Amino acid sequence: MILCDIGNTYVHFYDKRKIWKNKPEAIDKKELHADIYYISVNPTNEQKLIAAHKNSYNIAKIIDFDTPYMGLGIDRKAACLGIDDGVIVDAGSAITIDVMCQGKHQGGYILPGLAGYGHIFEQISTALKLPINFATPLDTLPLDTQSAMSFGVLKSIILCIQDTIKDQKAYFTGGDGKFLSKFFPKSVYNEMLVFNGMQISIDQALKYHKEQK
Repeated sequence: MILCDIGNTYVHFYDKRKIWKNKPEAIDKKELHADIYYISVNPTNEQKLIAAHKNSYNIAKIIDFDTPYMGLGIDRKAACLGIDDGVIVDAGSAITIDVMCQGKHQGGYILPGLAGYGHIFEQISTALKLPINFATPLDTLPLDTQSAMSFGVLKSIILCIQDTIKDQKAYFTGGDGKFLSKFFPKSVYNEMLVFNGMQISIDQALKYHKEQK
């Protein structure tokens, strides 16, 4: 069995031995050695997976996550499933922040991903078509445009998340999760968060099926 999390930029896989990712248009079929159970936030990329491996099954219907949040993404549901208390930060194409307390979802919000900020700057002015410098110091005011952009991006994201975390434990995942987690002393980086939630859902569904026999 292979678990698969289909995002907007990458398709992530886990087969109990390793985690890997492919671009949707360049899925490595040689790695797909078993049935795939997936969740998806991107219908186009979902079809690309199915085209690459026909034995692929969407398990969104068995992701049982109770929340008052309308329209919560399936990947966010999966990431929250294994956390009873704390803040879950999934830093990918977008940065999503969700709060769990005693096993109940309190709500959450969405920020642009780090790469997304770069695209926003480009739309403002060609003079701002510069890469984000992730090594920009955050304890001194910038004296050049690239540093100023980078400072604004990183500081705004970090302060926003800090205001949510306060004294809670934070769990980071996603492509930029490891980088962002370094700014939060009480944080844990876990690239398995979404896959753990998927596995919990599969185990619960199998248990229910056995009990009904």
